[in-house]
Amino acid sequence: MAIKTYKPTTNGRRNMSVTDYSAQLDKVSPERSLLAPLKKNSGRNSYGRITVRHRGGGLRRKYRIIDFKRQKADMPATVQSIEYDPNRSAFIALIQYEDGTKAYITAPHGLKKGDTVVSGASADIKPGNALPLSAIPTGTFIHNIELYPGRGAQLARAAGIQAQLMAKEGGYALLRLPSGELRNVSADCMATIGQVSNIDHENVKIGKAGRKRLMGWRPTVRGSVMNPNDHPHGGGEGKSPVGRPGPCTPWGKPALGYKTRPTKKASDKMIVRRRNGK
Repeated sequence: MAIKTYKPTTNGRRNMSVTDYSAQLDKVSPERSLLAPLKKNSGRNSYGRITVRHRGGGLRRKYRIIDFKRQKADMPATVQSIEYDPNRSAFIALIQYEDGTKAYITAPHGLKKGDTVVSGASADIKPGNALPLSAIPTGTFIHNIELYPGRGAQLARAAGIQAQLMAKEGGYALLRLPSGELRNVSADCMATIGQVSNIDHENVKIGKAGRKRLMGWRPTVRGSVMNPNDHPHGGGEGKSPVGRPGPCTPWGKPALGYKTRPTKKASDKMIVRRRNGK
């Protein structure tokens, strides 16, 4: 298990754990040609208004340009290194094609330096190879799945995640997503074989507030300790109940189970079963 724990020498160290990167990653510098500047917006939109609360600060980082489309068909690429990416929970792999072009891809679990990966309908069914869903056998576990052909991977990209190809019929492929949702996707969409790397990511315990600040998260204040003009939960003498049928947001919307998806969204017909089983 690639999780490193610490002795409780301080309150912050107690119950704190980190991913043991030394056991899984190659000690190399990132490929400079595949780096891009990453500007911070601290949760603000183009008007300067905060649309995502509790964001700000954090360490400076460069963006790694990831190839989510895998469009170099039938050209083998050799894995140069498995690297850390500060912008995502999964590890990334630097690959070099036969023509000398380098690219970053999301590293699947089990991929290592020196392995060869290929994209295309004739590729083998092994981790790291990308194929159209029409060329993948039923029951295969996949990740980095396109939602629309040619748009690039949008589904199953986080650490340790995998989806399963359940069936193929009428030009569509039925997928069971990590959430439990059953959804049809065009059989022309690309997907990568295997499970996303860093499968122990879900077992990491942050341990202290300062580590969360380094990730770009600012403190969150409970509504029950605010004044009534700041939050519907605020006010009262001492510890007061919510005073409503259920908890809500600062703007009065229900905080638990409130559906924000449009009721007549066009892609509803592609969803066979939602993640809540309905």
